[in-house]
Amino acid sequence: MTSDGVDLASLAASAVPEALVERLRGARSVIAVSHENPDADTIGAVIGICVLVEALGGRATAVCSDPVPPLYAFVPGVERFRQDPEPGAEYDLLVLADCATAERVGAVAVRHPELFADLPRAIVDHHASNAATGEADWIDPDAAATCELITLLAARLDVPLTAADGGLAAALMAGVVMDTATFAHPNATQRTLAVAAELVGAGAPLSDISRRLYRTKPDAQLRLFGRVLDRLATSVDRRVIWSTLLEDDLAATGSIAAHSEGIIDLLAQSETAEVAMLLKETADGVTRLSVRTKPGGVDATALTGVWGGGGHTRAAGATIPLPLEVAVVAVRFEAERLAAAVDR
Repeated sequence: MTSDGVDLASLAASAVPEALVERLRGARSVIAVSHENPDADTIGAVIGICVLVEALGGRATAVCSDPVPPLYAFVPGVERFRQDPEPGAEYDLLVLADCATAERVGAVAVRHPELFADLPRAIVDHHASNAATGEADWIDPDAAATCELITLLAARLDVPLTAADGGLAAALMAGVVMDTATFAHPNATQRTLAVAAELVGAGAPLSDISRRLYRTKPDAQLRLFGRVLDRLATSVDRRVIWSTLLEDDLAATGSIAAHSEGIIDLLAQSETAEVAMLLKETADGVTRLSVRTKPGGVDATALTGVWGGGGHTRAAGATIPLPLEVAVVAVRFEAERLAAAVDR
């Protein structure tokens, strides 16, 4: 029981689907898959699933289509990630963690279609846009992070958060910190704080994780931020703010794609903008869109959903099948239309 009287076991008993519990307890060899371009929440959730499966006596493989960015090298367990399943492994369960859609898994699903088509599957996610309805799927948009759900799952499975020499608690806390901006976002609920309290009690270094994720940046990343912020543009009424990240920006600043993490949150600090957007140019000719919106205003998924994207009410993304210069015009038009309807 937490210090404020919240019983995590009781929360878990009422929240975690029984079908998910049974599927994990019955699995002997699990492949746990994150979304492509991973962040701390999907990384921590996959590591958490692997630790839980192993605590139950099974084997688990952590997979991500992309290498884990250096930013997350401090998270215990990141070294176990592979870009593909173990050769010759006979898996009996596929778990997707923090994937708003199946497509978010990325290239690994294309390379191994039989696994993703034939294996029994469970999904654990907190994106409102996730339409999964399998009996073992757990989609909870009220959760601040998928790692919040995995913490409850650990309680439901009676696996101590001190498992993996404290690595379980630290990995899960990284995801909670990432998706709440150290509890600054409005998605942090009483349950989120109760979960965080339990993780701290299990040894998760909250202050260090927050510092590494939000207050530590390589010089190259700072140069990238400056370059992108220098392109900042706003609508006439200043209700929409946006900037662009070009392919050439990475080479010019000596940065990598993962260094763009955090730029959208700077744009979202605009005093006047209802909608903040970052549009990223890609080598394959499409544009990646990240959106943040103010509480009580535009639903970010209403904007990204125009191009098949999704996410949360205040934070969402999409891949737009248009080159950057065309995508900016289209997205700006739609964002300004939605922002104009906000009455404050």
